[in-house]
Amino acid sequence: MATKSLAEFETLKLELEDGIALLTLNRPEKLNAFNPLMNRELIAAFDVTDADDDVRAVIVTGAGRGFCAGADLAGGGSTFDYDRRDVDPLGQRTESGVYRDGGGLVSLRIYDSLKPVIAAVNGAAVGVGVTMQLPMDIRLASTEARFGFVFARRGITPEACSSWFLPRLVGMQTALEWCYSGRVFNAQEALDRGLVRSLHAPEDLLPAARALAREIVDNAAPVSVALTRQLMWRMAGADHPMAAHRADSRGIQARGASADSKEGVESFLQKRPPAFPDKVSTGLPDIWPGRKPPEFS
Repeated sequence: MATKSLAEFETLKLELEDGIALLTLNRPEKLNAFNPLMNRELIAAFDVTDADDDVRAVIVTGAGRGFCAGADLAGGGSTFDYDRRDVDPLGQRTESGVYRDGGGLVSLRIYDSLKPVIAAVNGAAVGVGVTMQLPMDIRLASTEARFGFVFARRGITPEACSSWFLPRLVGMQTALEWCYSGRVFNAQEALDRGLVRSLHAPEDLLPAARALAREIVDNAAPVSVALTRQLMWRMAGADHPMAAHRADSRGIQARGASADSKEGVESFLQKRPPAFPDKVSTGLPDIWPGRKPPEFS
């Protein structure tokens, strides 16, 4: 099936092939370092993939040797000093005078994604290059990948909502060790500590990510996948299983009456591949009535 571009960006490439969107961080001469433009374009890219029913899964990788080398430090010692910049690069200065963290805006957008997100970590991933991966659903890594939560070594703190995501993924002890020391560690340690799901030879990384995405695309109902993603991530912060029971009950009732449910059962009984008719853009039930995300203040 032909590959097509979904949108034009300066720091990214976003292409679709047979239901799988490949989002490539595309500043290879800078090891795909994160800058304000990439910040804005990543948020826009997930708006594109959510709105397109032809996109059934998203793979995120980097061009060239790196995944993302962290923040672009071309600004020197004032890189992280927003008050010394001429303008707010993201237009996110709040009434209280706090500048919202750009990496956090990306993580929050990925958290809200309606499509499953797979990271294919092809090389160095440090700073925001690793924290942006945390709200992605599954991380595969090249054997040549390197990771580092280097913030304390740069005199700053972890960002991109990583203080929420990282301990949930690897446990508090590992999260604190990595963030306290700021050391860069190899792909095997990332696997051993649960940060990544599997390691692959560099040439096998994208094929493995595509095979995983293909399993989802070919067999699962898109609306059910979108709801499952929301259930898992939102319930990670719930204070009682009753919150999950309420949402589960609404979800099962809504989906049980859907055309997808009928197709799922009939295709199984008839021993044929399913052809789910419902679309994420029009068929996503509200299983959290009245829920509003917290506001920044």
